[in-house]
Amino acid sequence: MDEDYPRNLPEFDARFVSEEACREYLMKLRWPDGFVCPRCQGRAAWTTHRHLLVCANCQYQVSLTAGTIFHRTRKPLTLWFKTIWWVTIQKNGVSALGLQRILGLPTYYTAWTWLHKLRRAMVRPGRDRVSGRVEVDETYIGGPEEGVRGRQTEKKALVIVAAEEDGRRIGRIRLRRIDDASRVNLHRFIRDCIEPGSVVHTDGWEGYGQMKGHQHEVTVLSGDQEPAHMLLPRVHRVTSLLKRWLLGTHQGAVSHEHLDYYLDEFTFRFNRRGSRSRGKLFYRLLQQAVAIEPTPYKRLIKHIRNGPEHRQA
Repeated sequence: MDEDYPRNLPEFDARFVSEEACREYLMKLRWPDGFVCPRCQGRAAWTTHRHLLVCANCQYQVSLTAGTIFHRTRKPLTLWFKTIWWVTIQKNGVSALGLQRILGLPTYYTAWTWLHKLRRAMVRPGRDRVSGRVEVDETYIGGPEEGVRGRQTEKKALVIVAAEEDGRRIGRIRLRRIDDASRVNLHRFIRDCIEPGSVVHTDGWEGYGQMKGHQHEVTVLSGDQEPAHMLLPRVHRVTSLLKRWLLGTHQGAVSHEHLDYYLDEFTFRFNRRGSRSRGKLFYRLLQQAVAIEPTPYKRLIKHIRNGPEHRQA
């Protein structure tokens, strides 16, 4: 399927006026080269009055939305599409309360659930690792703690950040919440998120030492040197924008249990900040929404990630 998407609100309203129009668009996104039966790989199908696809070869019935974030939804696809459009055209995102008010969603619970489902679709499976020269450092999310120094924390969340150098600008980024700044956690993040052979620029923290597979450039910070934000300017700019976004859009009301997925959203938005068409972001998010497994509500409200290492930031 070519990159076919509405360029503006009038085009969106004209195109997705019905459930049938939304189903047709999802069909092309899920099977860009035509329907493929998940059981027998047959290519022909017919549609029942309940909108199930029936394989002409083995008669296996397939739901268009099964296995996607729309799995078993009781709400119309037109409302889902409006939600995704609104989420992607807002430069800084939207809170659950704001989404409920703007789109007239029935409850705050619906808005909160849908936003978290969409955040899980903002990480593309098998995404490329960042590469070239990459700055890496950690930051804390949360209020100040008395009597805690250095890289220790009791209540704040520790987030590691990688930012590509693009001349004097910032290229792509990767973020991940980690339990501590141990060598195991830092090296795992670098392996997962940075292309081998890249130059990794860090401060002198011993946890980054003995790095394998990457070129390690170290800048040791001391009292007579430039401040950290001058020596690692890109990663510090990213952390500043992240904290401002969490406070501005979400009023800082982000629990540690769900912080990973807010980091996913920030990464999705930051890496596409130069896109000239918000409609393309709508297209990308829908494209990823039909490519990931569904997340039931019971999993949304639990500690879902069994350690940050199980998924790229």
